[in-house]
Amino acid sequence: MAMLQCFLLHCILFISASAAKVQTKVTDNPADQLVAALNSNRTANKLSSLYSNPGLACLALQYIKAYQGVCKEVGGPDGKKPAESEFAETFAPNCGVQASSLAQITGRFLACQSKYAEPSEAFNDVLIRNSKSLDILYNKNHTEVGAAVSGSDGDGPYFWCVLFSNGKQKSSFSTGGVEPKVSRPGCFSGSNDQCNGANTLSQTIHLWTIIIGASVTLLYALRI
Repeated sequence: MAMLQCFLLHCILFISASAAKVQTKVTDNPADQLVAALNSNRTANKLSSLYSNPGLACLALQYIKAYQGVCKEVGGPDGKKPAESEFAETFAPNCGVQASSLAQITGRFLACQSKYAEPSEAFNDVLIRNSKSLDILYNKNHTEVGAAVSGSDGDGPYFWCVLFSNGKQKSSFSTGGVEPKVSRPGCFSGSNDQCNGANTLSQTIHLWTIIIGASVTLLYALRI
């Protein structure tokens, strides 16, 4: 009996440590990973890699927030999109981006679904859906990119947004030498900000369910 109790206790400690390790691993910014997947695809097709502009990426997160978590307004017959004037009037001030530095948006991807997808999956299966998507991706006028990922308060639905621009590196979408304003929930690329992936919650719940189950088993063993 003592050996069983010792074994179960070690299992709980091991799983607890694993939970902490997983939570550490998912603090990488999924928006940066999305840009990496996008640039990898472009260079594989002999196109230039795009500069990851944090100011533009912050605007992408504000673009997501304009939907207020309403997934059905993304694409389809009920699809809507923020007015272009929102970039200068709302998005830029919220990010600390100087309105005078705004450049042309040469393309955009926007998607929403109830289930979280890893950045590579989101790129390949959620954002790139047809030949029109590829035309946007491979547009030679693009010079910069900004990506954002967000759930609603850390839960679904999950939004992905990628904005492309033909602006000049380090002068367009400028924040005057300071970091763009970080707002939660959500992540944006190039922000030098570690951001929990949107799947952190589901992974943590799953691991702690195992821990609780093991704990109950241990308590039962102690009572025998």
